[in-house]
Amino acid sequence: MIPSLYARKGPGLSLAPLAGQASAETVVIGAGLTGISTALHLAEAGKDVVVLDTHEPGWGASGRNGGQVNPGLKMPPEQVLKDFGPTIGARLVDKAWNAPDLVFDLIARHSIDCDAARGGTIRAATASSQLDALRELTRQCENYSGPATWLTAADMMQRTGASVYAGGMIDARGGQIDPLAYTRGLAKAAISAGARIHDQSRVRSVVRRGTGWAVSTDRGEVVAQSVVMATNGYSGRLLDKMRRSIIPLFSAIVATEPLPEALRGKILAQREVVYELGEITTYYRVDAQGRFLMGGRSASHALHGPDAFPYLKARALKLWPELKTIQWTSGWNGQLAMTLDHYPHYHEPARGLMACLGYNGRGVAMATLMGQNIADVLQGGEPLFPAQPIKPVPLHFGWKAGVLAGIARGRLKDRFGL
Repeated sequence: MIPSLYARKGPGLSLAPLAGQASAETVVIGAGLTGISTALHLAEAGKDVVVLDTHEPGWGASGRNGGQVNPGLKMPPEQVLKDFGPTIGARLVDKAWNAPDLVFDLIARHSIDCDAARGGTIRAATASSQLDALRELTRQCENYSGPATWLTAADMMQRTGASVYAGGMIDARGGQIDPLAYTRGLAKAAISAGARIHDQSRVRSVVRRGTGWAVSTDRGEVVAQSVVMATNGYSGRLLDKMRRSIIPLFSAIVATEPLPEALRGKILAQREVVYELGEITTYYRVDAQGRFLMGGRSASHALHGPDAFPYLKARALKLWPELKTIQWTSGWNGQLAMTLDHYPHYHEPARGLMACLGYNGRGVAMATLMGQNIADVLQGGEPLFPAQPIKPVPLHFGWKAGVLAGIARGRLKDRFGL
C-alpha cells in the first residue's frame, strides 16, 4: 500500500489472489470505489460477482484522495441540463448533487468506521473576479439541486481562519471521510453480502467466450456473462483505447501532526471541507484527529514524504502563518482521471462489457454513485450517463508535457487573477 496517512492507520483486508477456474455472473476489474460499489450493490441484489485487482481494495485514488465527499459535477446544473437535455440532465443533476447522501447512508448502514463528518463543502473564491460566476452557481444550485448558502469574505474568514478569500459558497450535503477506511469498509460489506474479492490478481486478458467472457490472471480465470472495467486513472493497456481517452492527472496531499486546540478552533472548526476556485486548485480539511490535510496538483510521477510537495506546504503557510511551528508528517500522491469534457464517461464497447471512468476530482461520491448505477444497469436499469463511444485524446502520448504546461499556465492566471 502507498505510504499515505490513511494506510498507516491499520492493516488491509485478508484476501487471496485468484487461483484456478471460477465462474460468476459478473467480473469487476478494479477494486476502487466504482468497482467495490458495483460489487456491493450486485451482491446485495443476490447476484454472483467476482472482483479482481492488481493490488488491493483502495490502492489507487479511491484510497488515497483528499477525503472530500463533494456534491455535484464539474459543470454547473444549467450546463448539465443543456448538455444532456431536460430529462437525462435533470436526473443527473438530482443524482450527482445528492450523491453524498448515498455515501453517508452506506457508512451508516454498514457501520463503517471511517471518521465520517458532514460539515459541508465550501467553494472558496480566491479572487474577486470569481465572485460573479460563484454567485451564479449558488443561484443554480438553489434552483435545481438543493441547499447552497452564499458566504461573504467575513464568513469565509470566520470559517476558515484565512483572510485571503473574496467569498464562497457552502453546500451542506458535502463532508469528509478517511477514504481508504471507507473503501475497505465497502469491500467488507460486499464480501459479507456474498461478493468474492481477490487482491494481487492482475488481469492479463479479457476475451469473448461463447455468449460471455473469460477473464484471465496469472494464476486463474473467471468465466462470466458480463465484465465491468473499473480502473479509472489507472486504466492500462488491457483496453488501450480507453486508457487513451482520459488524462491521468497526479494529485498530492500533505498532512500535519494533530493541531493544537487553538488552531483546531480556528481552521474549519465545524469540519467543513474546502476547495479553492481557480485554474490550479488546492483543497483542504481537518480530520477527526485534528490533522490538517492539504491537496493539489503534483508532478506526474510517484512521490511520497511531506518534503516532496513544497508548493502545498507553502500555500498552507500563506493562508495560516501559524502553521510554521507545526510538523508535517505525511505526503503522497496518485493518479485521478480527467476527461476533456469534464464529465464521467460511461462506455459499453461490446455486449456484456461496460466501463465508467473520469470523475475529474469528484470521485468519492460520484464513483460510489456510478457503481450503484452500473449494478442497476446490469439488472435492466438505465445508465445515468448515456453510453458513448470511446474516443482517445488526440496526441495522448504527450500528456505529461501537456499537463506540465497547463499547470504553469494555470498558476500564472491564478497569480494575476485572470
